[in-house]
Amino acid sequence: MPEAVPPPTPPSIRLDKWLWQARFCKSRALAARLVGDGAVRLNAQRVTKPATPLRVGDGLSFAQGGRVRSVRVLALGSRRGPAPEARALYDDLEARAASATPALEPAPKADT
Repeated sequence: MPEAVPPPTPPSIRLDKWLWQARFCKSRALAARLVGDGAVRLNAQRVTKPATPLRVGDGLSFAQGGRVRSVRVLALGSRRGPAPEARALYDDLEARAASATPALEPAPKADT
């Protein structure tokens, strides 16, 4: 009987490293502190370990600049590159939600 071969593990990267590469944090130390303080949710679950594996398709939410950021991981990246390269690593779900919400028009004034 042949041995069962486990399915290959999808590629992953440390959460703190990805936050730094995607330019959400200025340093790996700040990214590690953000995760360690429990301020990051990975797929709606609070994480506190900076070495938590992050995979393509995962969802992240965390506070940044007075608002909550929600992003979907599109790529893992291999370096901390320029801003356009960093933006290609994620899909900003908040920006998509804001553009999908129709603008409210003022109510018509009643003629009196």
